[in-house]
Amino acid sequence: MDERGLNPDGTIAREGSLARVAEPFRPVVAAARERIGEVFGGSRLHSAYLYGSIPRGTAVPGISDLDLQLALHHEPTPKDRADSRALESALDTAFPQIDGAGVLLDSRRALLAEHVRYDAGFFLACLCTPLLGPDLAAGLPRYRPTSLLARETNGDLARTIPRWRAEAAGARTDAERRALSRRVARRLVRTAFTLVMPRWGGWTSDLAASAEIFGRYYPRRAAQVRRAAVIGRQPCADPAALRFLIEEQAPWLAAEYAAVHGVPAPR
Repeated sequence: MDERGLNPDGTIAREGSLARVAEPFRPVVAAARERIGEVFGGSRLHSAYLYGSIPRGTAVPGISDLDLQLALHHEPTPKDRADSRALESALDTAFPQIDGAGVLLDSRRALLAEHVRYDAGFFLACLCTPLLGPDLAAGLPRYRPTSLLARETNGDLARTIPRWRAEAAGARTDAERRALSRRVARRLVRTAFTLVMPRWGGWTSDLAASAEIFGRYYPRRAAQVRRAAVIGRQPCADPAALRFLIEEQAPWLAAEYAAVHGVPAPR
C-alpha cells in the first residue's frame, strides 16, 4: 500500500489486517471470534469481518468501538438480530478498552448483489478484515478511486438527512445525542472526502486526513469539516452540535455531491 492507500496497480488496497490490531485490543478480537462462532456457528454463519479503527491499528483504548460485519447464509431473522444485540452487549460489558460494539448483519447474497457492487461490495472488499470463514472479497472486483465509487458509496446523503432530523428531534438523553453526533459527523467527513477522492486519487478512512484532503479542494468549507472530524472522534451531547452537522453542513454537502457525482438509483 502506498501513501494514498493504493496497490501498485492503482486499485484501492484493503486498509486493515489482524496483524495491525494493537495489543490492548487483541483479547477483544479473540473473544469476538470465539463468541461469534458460538452464537452463529453451524448453518447460520458464512463469514465474519472486522472493520474500523481496530483492524487499522489506530484504535484508542477506552474511546474506540468494536465494529463487526457478519455474512449469513440466509437473510437475517429476528432471532439473528436479537443474538447480535446480545453479542454487542456482552462484548461491550466484558472489555473496558472498547466504548461500545456494533454488529452489522447481512446475508451473503445481499452483500454480493450486483446493485450494491460499489457500495456494500466495496465496503467488504476494501474496508473489512476477514475474521472467520471464507473471504467474500474473492468474488468482488478490484476498486479504483473513481466518480462511480464516490456516487455509489455516499451519493445518497440527501435521503439520509430527514432521518437524522427525526432522530435528533427524538433524542432525549446526552448518551443518545452523543451517539448520533458521532455517527452523523463520521458520515459527513467521509462524504466530504469521497467528494474529492477522484481528484486526490486515493483512499483513506482516517477522519483527520479526510478533512485535510477535502480542505485542499474546498478551502472555504475546510473549517466545518475539521470541526466535524473532531466531533466524530469526541462525540458531543450539545444539541447545537447536531444542528451544525445536520442543518448547516449536511444540506450543502448533499447538494454539492449531487452536482459533482450524481446520486445512486434507489435500492
